[in-house]
Amino acid sequence: MIIIVNYGMGNLGSVHNMLKRAGIDSLITEKPEDVLRASRIILPGVGAFDQAMDNLKRSGLADALRRRVEQDEVPILGVCLGMQLLTETSEEGNCDGFGWIPGKTIRFRQVDLGLDMKIPHMGWNLVSTTQVNPILPLTEEELRFYFVHSYHVDCAPEYMIGVSNYGYSFASAIGHRNVLGVQFHPEKSHRFGLDLLSRFAKAQGGL
Repeated sequence: MIIIVNYGMGNLGSVHNMLKRAGIDSLITEKPEDVLRASRIILPGVGAFDQAMDNLKRSGLADALRRRVEQDEVPILGVCLGMQLLTETSEEGNCDGFGWIPGKTIRFRQVDLGLDMKIPHMGWNLVSTTQVNPILPLTEEELRFYFVHSYHVDCAPEYMIGVSNYGYSFASAIGHRNVLGVQFHPEKSHRFGLDLLSRFAKAQGGL
């Protein structure tokens, strides 16, 4: 069973419906006990970093996620804010993230982008695959996904599995062993998102 973690911040129904289109069973839940029996975990998220971590801790979901991901090595996919929570820290707040991906979450700065580029980064953008991984194919086809974000992950190239460009190149997909994250919204990305979620559901092992 794929568990979609409900901690009060995310497009839960859209993710569930996209998985259903792919013929994949999933359960939206706020119960730590459901997380403890998950075979795959999706951690969505829209909103503020500190509020997300506080919600996860208060509900007991953070402890359940740590046990399942760290001890049992169950695959997890973080989406948008969910990807940022996989890192160590964020400029958006003071809370620590899960720290499964070494790195931090930083804000797009207007001085780096230029005055003609808006924050948040919103709309369709290309994702280029940088290494073999379970969720993004190595292909000459252009992979397009839908983004809405003001922050992005800053990490070493070894943890990047996909990059995009918005004023400069940034990590749009990350991964290490059983931990994966995407900055874009696969649930809003039509056939590209459908393929990614299908790959995550069916992938064997980690990176």
